[in-house]
Amino acid sequence: MISARRLVGFGMLGVILLGAARGVQAGGETFRDLVFADYSERSSSAELARRLLSPLAALQLKRQMARTGKQMVEQPIKLSEEKFVVYVPSPPPARGYALLVFVPPWEDARLPSGWAPVLDRYGVIFVSAARSGNDESVFDRREPLALLAAHNAMQRYPVDPERVYIGGFSGGARVALRLALGYPDVFRGAILNAGSDPIGDSQIPIPPKDLFLQFQGTHLVYVTGEGDTSQLNEDLASTHSMKNWCVFEVQSHVVRSGGHEVADSTALAWALSVLLHEARPDPHKLGACRLAIEAELNIKMQELDSLVAAGHDDEAQKLLLKIDGHFGGLAAPRSIELAH
Repeated sequence: MISARRLVGFGMLGVILLGAARGVQAGGETFRDLVFADYSERSSSAELARRLLSPLAALQLKRQMARTGKQMVEQPIKLSEEKFVVYVPSPPPARGYALLVFVPPWEDARLPSGWAPVLDRYGVIFVSAARSGNDESVFDRREPLALLAAHNAMQRYPVDPERVYIGGFSGGARVALRLALGYPDVFRGAILNAGSDPIGDSQIPIPPKDLFLQFQGTHLVYVTGEGDTSQLNEDLASTHSMKNWCVFEVQSHVVRSGGHEVADSTALAWALSVLLHEARPDPHKLGACRLAIEAELNIKMQELDSLVAAGHDDEAQKLLLKIDGHFGGLAAPRSIELAH
């Protein structure tokens, strides 16, 4: 793997327009083929691993690299080779723009048809990266590209940091959910359009405790066509998972006569109106739910300690992996200590 790359700043503009094409759409303006130049610590490989992998998976990655003598790249993305599309609504809102970072399933960077007037109505900037489709690496490309899109848009425009959202369609929505879970300090809500998963397993592990407590207040909106039956079932599994993990700001919208397709303007307007409404979970309900998770984790850790004390190493190892896969960052640092 290559050595750490020097970070390149770019002052107030935060973007290089290398022959970028502009287009007027609705009341706003579209900027195509933008090349950004500002990196963020949040998009570093180390931070991606800390937030998006389970503690034991991150430890295993670190050990594997140490055995091979390789070093983790500081930033997995070379921004000078990436292109983005940005739509800036007009007029600018008095309190600053909201921001929607969109993860697509396709390869080109484009604004979905019919979205511009809705973005204008709600004062939401749209940004999306090229070469971020379903065929690209999630960890090495799709996730850091979305984070860098958010960072650069916030550097360039007066964005309200309390109204920054992540969204996606199909496979892009699944990536958006991972980013909402691991980066609740960046994304205050998510639009999951025809793509979702349960959380709390080896594929979508729970992040470190401080981040997860923040995620429990995140707004999640699910938008799926009524004809997309398999995805509707997956949405049910995902929303049920959220309830079990004390994430209560969850709402769903079924698009009548819709299939597996990008949300239309009406569905987008509904989703944005939900996200922009500043609701708060019931503190008593949230507190009781958190205590239940903590009690469940304590029982599992006590069982693990008993196996270790009795010398049942194989059984202890299997249980440790199950705890890591389910509870993720909530089980750390104790899970890491036991792994050592």
